[in-house]
Amino acid sequence: MMKKTSRRTFLGITASAATAAFIHPVGFSQENASPVDMCVARWQGETSAYDDAVVASKLTEQAIQALGGMQRFVSKGDTVWIKPNIAWNRTPEQAANTNPDVVATLVRLCLEAGAKIVKVGDNTCADAKQTYPMSGIEAAVRKAGGKMVYVDNNRFRKMSINGEVLKEWEVYPEIIESDLVINVPVVKHHSLSTATLCMKNYMGVIGGSRGQWHQDFAGYLCDMTAFMKPRLCVLDAVRILTANGPTGGNVADVKRMNTIAAGTDIVALDAFGAELLGHKAEDLPSVRRGEARGLGRADYRKLAFREVSVS
Repeated sequence: MMKKTSRRTFLGITASAATAAFIHPVGFSQENASPVDMCVARWQGETSAYDDAVVASKLTEQAIQALGGMQRFVSKGDTVWIKPNIAWNRTPEQAANTNPDVVATLVRLCLEAGAKIVKVGDNTCADAKQTYPMSGIEAAVRKAGGKMVYVDNNRFRKMSINGEVLKEWEVYPEIIESDLVINVPVVKHHSLSTATLCMKNYMGVIGGSRGQWHQDFAGYLCDMTAFMKPRLCVLDAVRILTANGPTGGNVADVKRMNTIAAGTDIVALDAFGAELLGHKAEDLPSVRRGEARGLGRADYRKLAFREVSVS
């Protein structure tokens, strides 16, 4: 089964992180540094000197290294499920799905840390037979040694969520049964929820009539997040979709940020993602309610936080 901390332990970890908070400047040396709760890696080199794959890979590697390396999260023999956004039939340049090289780098890091198998999959909105290859994720994952999983709609099982508004829902068992789930959304605009970030990315682990969640988006997202008890989230901001989300399609709506954020606090990461899209953290109901419910902390700089420059 997926390793999950109790709610009491989760809150204790959050409080301890706040008490021991420290901030290091851009360019801080990571050698012999203590692992942190959240890292923002920003590209400072000449992008023309490297292809997209190198930039995305280096950013992801440095963000994970600052957290203490993938071995902090993966034990030998683990089954890992990486959950990107692969919902739409769009190319990487259109930024409606997670960057394929970010996903592939995470696959490689998990395998290097001793994972037995790394699975990658999403309950897509468009046909997965189109979105998986079009996104570039399928080819990148297979090249890195991971396994692409096409979600079978007949395998969803109703589970007890025991949330404030979400009591039970259909969830994909193969994801829940993994030892570790890595949540890897792309930062993008959403016409209904303002933004698609880490908490909203969990909609890809559920089945059923997902449109029902729109009646109380923040409440449903917080309940599902509490159920998932996230241990590691990676926010892809190599390219972000600034408008006409979640489907996108027009590269004029895409902004190159060359940034990756990774951490153990899902609320903090969503707050940071909101800022990248030009919002305040409190503009997102899911961030406000998530913090109020003890799922994390919106003021990420009061966590054990580091920002690094990558080139």
